[in-house]
Amino acid sequence: MAKKVAKVGVKKKSGYLYFIDKQGDVSCAKMSRKGRVPGKKQKIEKVKKVGIKKESGCLYFIDKQGDISAAKMKRGRKKK
Repeated sequence: MAKKVAKVGVKKKSGYLYFIDKQGDVSCAKMSRKGRVPGKKQKIEKVKKVGIKKESGCLYFIDKQGDISAAKMKRGRKKK
């Protein structure tokens, strides 16, 4: 189950990928589409400065409300 880490309220635009960057801020980049030149670096822009501290073993993402949430990652598998 995910828990809210920070209330940001980001409004998402269609065609953009939103993520938490290394500094803990919300950033976005234009999604890659068929026919684009491979290897061309995408322009990344900061949407909001939040500065959250990331813990290891957690997955951070932007939820449907536009806030930052975190979920514990599953590690290892059961052998069949």
